[in-house]
Amino acid sequence: MSKSISLLSALICTFIWGTTFIAQDTGMELIGPYVFNGIRFFAGLLALVPFFLIFESKKIIQEINKDKKYFVVNTFLVGLFLFGGTVFQQIALLYTDVANAAFFTIFYVPMVPIIIFFLYKFPIHWSIWPSVVICVVGGYFLTDFYDSTVRLGDLLVIIGALFWSLHIIFIGKIVQKFDIPIFVGIIQTFIVSFFSIILALIFEEFIFSNIFAQKIQILYAGVLSGGIAFVLQIYAQKNITPAPAAIIFSLEGVIATLAAWILLSQYLNINNIIGCSLILVGVLFSQLAPGFKKN
Repeated sequence: MSKSISLLSALICTFIWGTTFIAQDTGMELIGPYVFNGIRFFAGLLALVPFFLIFESKKIIQEINKDKKYFVVNTFLVGLFLFGGTVFQQIALLYTDVANAAFFTIFYVPMVPIIIFFLYKFPIHWSIWPSVVICVVGGYFLTDFYDSTVRLGDLLVIIGALFWSLHIIFIGKIVQKFDIPIFVGIIQTFIVSFFSIILALIFEEFIFSNIFAQKIQILYAGVLSGGIAFVLQIYAQKNITPAPAAIIFSLEGVIATLAAWILLSQYLNINNIIGCSLILVGVLFSQLAPGFKKN
């Protein structure tokens, strides 16, 4: 798979993630975050099964046999990290707005290279560090955070960002060894759905009329984001290392802000435009700078 296909996968994935903030926010008008998350990812799982049967079912045994223990441990961790990221983000939307949630979510941008550098001693291209700074500053401009106090929702999103960063890192490890991205997607969506439903049974209640009333948001966040987008992420990271991948994914903050402006009529001011521009510059710099060689 060429890097251009990986970049396209990353951009499509990022677009879906960014617009999903709207579905996540409006999808909890009648149901709780655990119910929403559990059903959302179960829908994503069902959407992936036909693709798995068509494209990967014949090679799954061969791929897993490369290292069964490594596959089981790391796919479980990937699912656990995805569960942590999504559940904290979903709960946070009860206490904060879409712009703040999008901003604090992209804190995984600085977290990813820091974790990789200090935990694995993996060399990071110098262009990643200024790109990280530009993206975080751009994310700051996307929100009105500087006019408000830190809210519970913002703290929850930051905790979720740690799980997102670990998810990106461990996906990067898996795709380098196994070529079954759809099956990995099925496993992680099952884990998220399973643990979310357990929490829903404990803390919330399933009212099917309310669930059906939110079907559009659930299907969008589930089939497109919970299923297809996360598989596209795996395809994307096949040829893009975790640090620059995280920078590309930070565009979800831009898309979330634009989607909130278009769909929720949330005003897009000059600071928001500056923020979008800075993140775009950071993403482009991270991808183009490594291609320049010293004379």
